[in-house]
Amino acid sequence: MLAFVLTLVLLLSIVIVLAYAERKVAAFMQDRMGPTEAGPHGSLQAVLDVLKLLQKEDIVPAAADKKLFKLAPILIFAAVFAGFAVIPFTPDLVPAGIGIGVFYLLAIISLDVVGLLMAGWGSNNKYAMLGAMRSVAQIVSYEIPAGLAILAAVMVCQSLDFQEISYQQGALINQFPGLEHEINWLFGIEALGINTTTIGGITTWNIFRAPILMVAFVIYFIASLAESNRAPFDIPEAESELVAGFHVEYSGFRFAMLFLAEYSMMVLVSLVAVILFLGSWNTPLPNIGPFSLAYWTTGTVGELSSILWGGFWLLSKTFVLLFLQLQIRWTYPRLRVDQLMHLCWKVLTPIALGVVLIAGIWRLLMI
Repeated sequence: MLAFVLTLVLLLSIVIVLAYAERKVAAFMQDRMGPTEAGPHGSLQAVLDVLKLLQKEDIVPAAADKKLFKLAPILIFAAVFAGFAVIPFTPDLVPAGIGIGVFYLLAIISLDVVGLLMAGWGSNNKYAMLGAMRSVAQIVSYEIPAGLAILAAVMVCQSLDFQEISYQQGALINQFPGLEHEINWLFGIEALGINTTTIGGITTWNIFRAPILMVAFVIYFIASLAESNRAPFDIPEAESELVAGFHVEYSGFRFAMLFLAEYSMMVLVSLVAVILFLGSWNTPLPNIGPFSLAYWTTGTVGELSSILWGGFWLLSKTFVLLFLQLQIRWTYPRLRVDQLMHLCWKVLTPIALGVVLIAGIWRLLMI
């Protein structure tokens, strides 16, 4: 229960910061000010928007399927939020660490397409239905290259456990003389034949341990934009074509839940990218000569320093990817539907299949 509450509070805090940052980034790129009135530099604008949404009337269309209409936002947010259960935030903090965390995550977040269809169909609105169909088609399609990119990382690491994958990407094990064998046995490092070094830092990230995963990371990042309905893949919410997409009939708290689910998905896919490809909660600073930067900026497992450093590095990397998502929104124009599907099925998927093949060969050569 404590893990649930802490994760929810952390997520809500990140979403509020992200909503404010998106407006400021958009304003900066368009040479304008953005929010300025509510709080210092408009910093309270996102908070006030949340309060406004909570006070709005909850309108249910008379012709809507009321059960589906009301249940859809709950299902969409619950599917996304459940994915955070297996995310390791620090070496000591995992809400629900399980050995098949990657498999669980891919399975649970796929349920949001059911909620999208429920929202579109239950609204009894042609624009909402068109938006839902577009969104489901897009998400189902881009799950293929995203899943193949994740599969490549799993093949290299030989594990479905996010925490084990995190440990493999750092020099943390070498920090504890006398405990190396115990920790190696616990996480299967010795059995995997992975040579942990004392350098640590960025040199032990997956994209550098197996360079083919750099391509996998790019594929995953592009696919994750489509999974989150972010520009240039925001076709399901194309205001100029569909008014607002599948959530056109929603207002008040239910619209706030859909809004929260979209931003939560942005955070979740960024966290997964950081864990699988960019070193997870491990420090990017290597041990160079007499300067043990990797050890100094990692902390000691079981102590507060480990939690603080691990959380800091994980969130720092995640915010870099989130900023990149915001920047892309205000840089590239929206794709057409045919361009969207062409990129998925004729570009990303074939390349992802090649990456999986090369990752398998790489893994065999490393044994």
